[in-house]
Amino acid sequence: MLPLQVYPLPFLLFLLLCLQVPSWAKHPKIKLRLVGPRSQAGEGRLEVLYKGQWGTVCDDDFNIHVANVACRELGYDQAINWAHSAKYGSGDGPIWLDNMRCSGTESSLAECASNVWGVTDCNHNEDSGVVCTGPRRLNSAASHIQLQIEEVRIKPILARAKLSSPVTEGAVEVKLQGHWRQVCDAGWTRNNTRVLCGMLGFPHDGQVATGFYRYDLTKKNTFWIHQIKCLGTEVHLGECKLHMLPKAQNQSACPHGMHALVNCIAGPEFQPKKAKLTSHSKPKQEPQVRLRAGAHIGEGRVEVLIGNQWGTVCDEGWNLPAASVVCRQLGYGTAREALSGAQLGQGLGPIHLTRVRCRGHERSLVDCRSQRAAQTGCRHDNDVAVRCNVPQTDVQRQIRLAGGRTSEEGVVEVLVPRGSAFHWGAVCGAHWGLKEAMVVCRQMGKGFASHALQVMVRCKGTELSILQCQHHGPVHCPNGGGVLLQESPLVEETAYLEDRPLNMLYCAHEEGCLSASADRMNWPEGYRRLLRFSSQIHNLGRADFLPKIGRHAWIWHECHRHFHSIEVFTHYDLLTLNGSKVAEGHKASFCLEDTNCPEGKRKLMRLKREHFGCANFGEQGVSVGCWDTYRHDIDCQWIDITDVPLGVIVNPKQEVSESDFSNNALRCQCQYEGHRIWLHGCHTGINTTESLNYDRKINCVP
Repeated sequence: MLPLQVYPLPFLLFLLLCLQVPSWAKHPKIKLRLVGPRSQAGEGRLEVLYKGQWGTVCDDDFNIHVANVACRELGYDQAINWAHSAKYGSGDGPIWLDNMRCSGTESSLAECASNVWGVTDCNHNEDSGVVCTGPRRLNSAASHIQLQIEEVRIKPILARAKLSSPVTEGAVEVKLQGHWRQVCDAGWTRNNTRVLCGMLGFPHDGQVATGFYRYDLTKKNTFWIHQIKCLGTEVHLGECKLHMLPKAQNQSACPHGMHALVNCIAGPEFQPKKAKLTSHSKPKQEPQVRLRAGAHIGEGRVEVLIGNQWGTVCDEGWNLPAASVVCRQLGYGTAREALSGAQLGQGLGPIHLTRVRCRGHERSLVDCRSQRAAQTGCRHDNDVAVRCNVPQTDVQRQIRLAGGRTSEEGVVEVLVPRGSAFHWGAVCGAHWGLKEAMVVCRQMGKGFASHALQVMVRCKGTELSILQCQHHGPVHCPNGGGVLLQESPLVEETAYLEDRPLNMLYCAHEEGCLSASADRMNWPEGYRRLLRFSSQIHNLGRADFLPKIGRHAWIWHECHRHFHSIEVFTHYDLLTLNGSKVAEGHKASFCLEDTNCPEGKRKLMRLKREHFGCANFGEQGVSVGCWDTYRHDIDCQWIDITDVPLGVIVNPKQEVSESDFSNNALRCQCQYEGHRIWLHGCHTGINTTESLNYDRKINCVP
């Protein structure tokens, strides 16, 4: 009986395989669409409709051949580029395709080799996108493809709307196949208005007084889109359902109606001054959310205030709907991008939330479903960020850089009224700093400021335009900036007192590392009481931190026999609770290098020989993700507290270029009993009451 039990199994397996071949050979019917914010037609996150559900495509093994097939299936000529790592935002739902392999000649993505549908080891942070080129053909072969809206705008009709900047009220127009067309108001809903306002940078919408608009103005118009139907949670009008009429009916597409009208409400930053909300009118029950380390208006790392402490959000499950809730909460529109992996720099302090799930209608991020991140293993290299849609204004046309070697540097000139006309005038004066330069660079869309020379303007650093600052120098605007901070546990653990004889302090005195009272002492008799501690300076930004002057301009100090690459790198000044300075000191940078880096980055840097080091007069700097350590036993690594204790100021004059000036503070509780001192409760960042000002002060409270 044994042969009868053994031989039928291969035959049965063969039979089952044969039965499966026809279903494999028959490619499933799919549809494609491009989703997410895009600057032009044919660009966006690639999504596939399979078995009635939209899903994404993982970027593993994705290449230009796959992109070419997708673009042709969408009706374009070809692909000119493709994007990885969810450049167009993270999608929702299943990830249908992974490890795709196309030759480039296939007519559909369904014909390409890949994993089994829905089988993947990816997450939505790996969603792929494509950039297609050529005019889109909506022929019979692509008749199922959803029509893609290229651009949307509000066309002002009333006189008062034409004078408004930004434009908030008027007729809806969409750009289709290179032509602007108006939208019929038949079936136009409040949800449609919400989506349109959001993608144009407005958080809210209002009622339109249609009585001021004349129906006969629309009689000569041709309406190509008959109806748009949105749920209200979409981030782009192109994600809504579009119902097209046959071409023959274009002339009567809106026989009993008129163009769709909208009235968007700008956030507080973009409203006229007289229309801005007063502090008492803001809803106090709203939890606080802020953006940090963003180079442009409406972008930055997301931080939320919970339990009177600012913290970040982990990127697990982070997507466009959640990012849009943050953007609207802050007075912007919907989100253009939901960024993960600390793409806009790592935060400080606690990580409050993870696995945030929003439907898109929530008024606040804490109204969304989420989990506390304390026990999830999230780290700050998983911090989320957003890039929000912001209204188009004329602020970029009101300023320019003149006389620079590149378009990113030069003398600041602003367009100011003079009589009945506008003229360009140079900004001049004193007290110009990095905060003022940062406003200029943000206003011009150039990124962060790295250098600033003289001028007479006072800015907080958060203004949209230099004209909003208290009223004027050359600035240089790179693509990114470093964030540097003190490592609080190290300061706390290494602090101690030393009574150091004056005969050992000649070099330190020459470099200004002692309080002013040392000048009046009878040298070399006597001593100075020093609070010594070690410190680490971490670069948590997106660009390597470099000395602001070239090595040809470094200053040689004969007493210590070394060069200073940055004459004033860190201030160590003690303050009373009211901010009065009672003790002083500073640290020059004589050796700025990568003392340590994360293990993986350190191995890579060794292979590429790209790390910074001072040995043999090497290049100085701190690489992204690395840190420089100043030990407690080197000269000037102290605060001279001979006279009286309290407080620390870090980078008070913004001498060091940073992407976020609000996180470089170190605050400690300290106790001084004459012969001993200790620090405790040290933390970085600005707390609730300090968030309205940008002092770099850290007070010690006895």
